[in-house]
Amino acid sequence: MLASLALVAGCSQPDAPVGPTPVPVLAVPAVAKTMPVLVDPPPVGHVLPILSVTIRPQVGGLIRTVNFQEGQEVKTGDLLFTIDPGPAQAALAQAQASLQRDTAQLQNAQIQFAREQKLFGQKLVSQDERDTSQAALDALVGTVAADRAAVTNAELNLAYTTIRAPMNGRTGSLQFHEGNVVKSPDDVLVNINQIHPIYAAFAVPERFLPEIQKQMGRRALTVTANYENLVGEPPVGELTFVDNSVDATTGTILVKATFPNADGKLWPGQYVQLALQLDELTNAVVVPSQAVQTGQNGQFVFVVKADQTVEPRAVTTGVTVKGETAITAGLSAGETVVTDGQLRLAPGTVVTFKQE
Repeated sequence: MLASLALVAGCSQPDAPVGPTPVPVLAVPAVAKTMPVLVDPPPVGHVLPILSVTIRPQVGGLIRTVNFQEGQEVKTGDLLFTIDPGPAQAALAQAQASLQRDTAQLQNAQIQFAREQKLFGQKLVSQDERDTSQAALDALVGTVAADRAAVTNAELNLAYTTIRAPMNGRTGSLQFHEGNVVKSPDDVLVNINQIHPIYAAFAVPERFLPEIQKQMGRRALTVTANYENLVGEPPVGELTFVDNSVDATTGTILVKATFPNADGKLWPGQYVQLALQLDELTNAVVVPSQAVQTGQNGQFVFVVKADQTVEPRAVTTGVTVKGETAITAGLSAGETVVTDGQLRLAPGTVVTFKQE
């Protein structure tokens, strides 16, 4: 028994010292890249047609034909409506007949006046008779001029029986159909909105106005539009309008961006979130935004050192764009920062990298 106990005692060894358990974290290196400087927070705006035209009849009558479909794209000069031309044609024929009749009477009055003028020179007619002939001639000159104006007006009314698109755009809901009688100028037939290109109007805080004015003097300012359920790349436009006054009640100024909108992603009345780029930072040190923590002494990041331990590092942050933050002081490109698992960390904590 003593021999066995001695053997067991000889085989038992003291436990080896156990180090701290590494904390699993996600970490990435800081990178140097170009970062856009945007208006923050991103403003929300609404989409407006550059041109919007309400089509009304200039002459009343019966709609004979409607030559487009609701919601159809139309081009300048496309025939939209035809109003019954019969009454306008009759009015034109009457005006032309009156002109022809009065022109003949004018020619006769001119002959009569020439005769009276000759006889007056020979002392064969009185001054009164000569003046009466002159008055009759002058009256018919005025009558013929009025007849010509009436013919021109009748020709215009006949032309107004065909209604054409005044611009390129998309038609809206049709208010009157073939067979309806419309009244001029009260009835609205259809609205046309120009959507290629299109506006997006939004307000920015007045503190950005000096920078906007400065940058617009140098180059075109890019504006990107985004909205829920957007498919594909967000539309990109250019800032083209800055209002001439600041709204005193809100402290903002109205601006507009023009988008080509060739693919029709933007629609009049739509609300969109807009990113207005004022400038860009070159070779900025950039980390994921979740790497930046806020403590009692300000913002900091956990930097992973070569021995797999971490140290908190105070940093100064710049712009944040699409989940990435520029670090203007306190960090260099290539240093590794923790992006997840910071709650379990303290200065000197050993970490191990886990997979996302």
